[in-house]
Amino acid sequence: MRTYDFSPLWRSTIGFDRLFDLAEAAQRAGEDNYPPYNIERLADDRYQISLAVAGFQPEEISVTAEQNVVTIEGHKPDKVEREFLYRGISTRSFKRQYSLADHVQVKGAIFDNGLLRIELVREIPEAMKPRRIAISGTPAGNVQQIEAMAA
Repeated sequence: MRTYDFSPLWRSTIGFDRLFDLAEAAQRAGEDNYPPYNIERLADDRYQISLAVAGFQPEEISVTAEQNVVTIEGHKPDKVEREFLYRGISTRSFKRQYSLADHVQVKGAIFDNGLLRIELVREIPEAMKPRRIAISGTPAGNVQQIEAMAA
């Protein structure tokens, strides 16, 4: 797959940074698959990201929520006290970022049995929700003719 350089477009556009960042992230999506993860829709407005982080302790993982981005980082100390004959469980450091749609908030994170679950909820502000507008006007039975004066 070819990669594209979007830097010439950054010089001639304003306000499209997020769009180009998403395009670059889509290109990098197949590069690193560690740690494996699932993204689930639990309801119309509830989501869950699950990461398989076997070998990590909760204090070795950080979850950061910024504007429209949630970042999960794991860092294992470098010291190894054991001698492995075969090491199939990877505990390398990682950083994963997920772009969130507008109004999606991170509600919490749970670490259970080697899975990190991040709960997401879409909360649309009351001012942005659709609302019904009443139509006012005069009823047809109350129309009165006004006499016109001759010019």
